[in-house]
Amino acid sequence: MSTLERARCRMRAHPLVVDGALAAAVLACMVVASFAEPNGPHGPMWGARTPDALSLTLMALAATGLVFRRRHPMRVLAVTGVLSAVELLTGDPRAPVAMSAVVALYTVAATTDRPTTWRVGLLTMTVLTGIAMLAGPLPWYAQENLGIFAWTGMAAAGGDAVRSRRAFVHAISERADRAERTREEEARRRVAEERLRIARDLHDVVAHHIALVNVQAGVAAHVMDKRPDQAKEALAHVREASRSALNELRATVGLLRQSGDPEAPTEPAPGLHRLDELVGTFRNAGLPVEVARTDQGTTLPAAVDLAAYRIIQEALTNVQKHAGPEAKAEVSVVRVGPNVEITVLDNGPGDDAAARLEENGGHGLLGMRERVTALSGSCTAGPRYGGGFRVHAILPVKSRTGTTTSTTSTNSTSTTSASATATTRASTTTASTTTASPGDPA
Repeated sequence: MSTLERARCRMRAHPLVVDGALAAAVLACMVVASFAEPNGPHGPMWGARTPDALSLTLMALAATGLVFRRRHPMRVLAVTGVLSAVELLTGDPRAPVAMSAVVALYTVAATTDRPTTWRVGLLTMTVLTGIAMLAGPLPWYAQENLGIFAWTGMAAAGGDAVRSRRAFVHAISERADRAERTREEEARRRVAEERLRIARDLHDVVAHHIALVNVQAGVAAHVMDKRPDQAKEALAHVREASRSALNELRATVGLLRQSGDPEAPTEPAPGLHRLDELVGTFRNAGLPVEVARTDQGTTLPAAVDLAAYRIIQEALTNVQKHAGPEAKAEVSVVRVGPNVEITVLDNGPGDDAAARLEENGGHGLLGMRERVTALSGSCTAGPRYGGGFRVHAILPVKSRTGTTTSTTSTNSTSTTSASATATTRASTTTASTTTASPGDPA
């Protein structure tokens, strides 16, 4: 901090001291000027006149009033104006008591609004100039009379200019602070959204593959002694599922790497083009799945394609975990106008649906709803009439303006790098859970 800035800070901290020093300086100027004769034969003359006791008293009172100019600017202006008028009417020779009224008028203009400045300034100029011109031994056009008009006008204009500049600087500073807060809030929002997206992907990957590993490991343990060939096949499925889980986890966690990292994943995000592969893993785990599609030839935006894949993956994982060994699943992907509709049905027992909705601690259904909501779609999940469960999602392929929904690639690192610096997400997830779903089977 420079010396000038430190001095300004001290002056702002002690305004009464500053006003007292200003009042003393104005008093000194008035006293000194009262001894000078501005209209001498050879210019201003020092010591040509001497102020009387009344003039000295008026100067002292006017200077004392300036000490309180910040606290009561209008009252100080009224007092100094009255004292200046008295001096103009009685002083011979006149003392420059009007100097105090000029300072008080400047203070009023700097601390009030422009209409008040205009009214008060015109009134002060008119009264003081009129008294100076009409009273006293000097002619009305004398330089001292015109000087009162000029100095009061400049005081009002200067104070208004200072007030306008202060308001402008304050507005600029406030706008900058608001812009900074907006940038910080936007950065936090983007980080929270990206962390939530990565959390959904991790949940979907882990829940799907670990469920398959659990099923196949149970089959292998059950037939290990009696049918080793079948146990070997089940263990092969376990190895394949675990390898797929590791690959997807590596791809998802790799999003947090720095851009340009040679170990960053380059595999494209999963989508409906891998639906047959996904369904095959469930069929190998013993879950019969039928697929019906009418979207062949439709190119979906990356965000919609990924959401559709994850919804089907999570729904089939829930069927595998909760619907029982005799359950069957049906998957349909239908393009209806500007939307693509995803439906997953199963024929599990009736108590299965209630278990899925009442299970605590899971985020599967919540993750589905969050994915669909992010794309401005809708998602419903609940028990079917007669038993089983139904998951139905409507994903808009195009926005309301007719443009294609913005694509989001999981290999993008422009926003995920910010998520690595975030420190918390628990509160956001908890708030979302309380409004989206009472629970889900994951």
